[in-house]
Amino acid sequence: MDNVFDGAVLMVTGGTGSFGNAFIKRFLDSGVKEIRVFSRDEKKQDDMRKLYLNDKIKFYLGDVRDLHSVRQAIIGVDYVFNAAALKQVPSCEFFPMEATKTNVIGTDNILTAAIEAGVRKVVCLSTDKAAYPINAMGISKALMERVFVAKSRNTDKTLICGTRYGNVMCSRGSVIPLFVEQIQEGKPITVTDPDMTRFMMNLDEAIDLVIFAFLNAAPGDILVQKAPACKIGDLAEAVKEMFGADNPIINMGLRHGEKTYETLLTKEESVHAYDLGDFYRVPADTRDLNYAKYLEQGTKKSTLLDEFNSNNTAQLDKEQIKEKLLTTEYIREALGR
Repeated sequence: MDNVFDGAVLMVTGGTGSFGNAFIKRFLDSGVKEIRVFSRDEKKQDDMRKLYLNDKIKFYLGDVRDLHSVRQAIIGVDYVFNAAALKQVPSCEFFPMEATKTNVIGTDNILTAAIEAGVRKVVCLSTDKAAYPINAMGISKALMERVFVAKSRNTDKTLICGTRYGNVMCSRGSVIPLFVEQIQEGKPITVTDPDMTRFMMNLDEAIDLVIFAFLNAAPGDILVQKAPACKIGDLAEAVKEMFGADNPIINMGLRHGEKTYETLLTKEESVHAYDLGDFYRVPADTRDLNYAKYLEQGTKKSTLLDEFNSNNTAQLDKEQIKEKLLTTEYIREALGR
């Protein structure tokens, strides 16, 4: 599967983030012709430039909010992976228009420029928080999904699709690095709600989902991976035991806009979703605005399952959580392994 991009020019928006770095590590030594890192953070771009020292990586300074800068960077690109996003729930709660500008308008700019430039495929990365959204971050990503689905209906030269996945372990701003930092500094481990559940996925699995979507999605599809989950209290205990720590665990209560569990597939989507084994495929609604003909003809399809969320998926116990954590480079390095 790592030869899927042989001879191709790729662009990763928000490419200096966790996904972009993992994507580059996966495909840099493949037959890919060029990987363009598009982001607004010149410091992170310079750090990456020094880290990789590879002429296949080209750095483009710009902002998805600025259509002109996107247009300049996307010329000659075959495939785009749109990972640029504001994704911290509390920050988006206090600055919802900033989330809208990046997550919604930024995505529309990427798709507009991609269609103009004749890009062959665009994969947009979404989040579980877009399903039954209750916070500004989730609402902006839900609208982002609607934008790419709508855009996919109006082009026949650029295939536009998306993925939706849960929390990526040890990614920037996630809770596991916070737990490790608190342990190392001798501070109490802070947990919002020990019974809160979250999906558990590592970066390699996130990339696998994106590549599966790239290879299998039809226009407007949203692909979901069947990830396991665990309780945050169990996760904190597992991290604590792995580091041999005796830090106390303190329950802090929910933060602004937090859910007690996350949903990857809504009940409404499950009515027409397809079970692909390790994945679900949510096809785009391809009806037009002439609703009368659909009411007259009618269609029936039984619900195959309830919503797919972090409470009803496979639950990891503490030992399984430890095994999962060891699949991440961050934890292995932190433990000196």
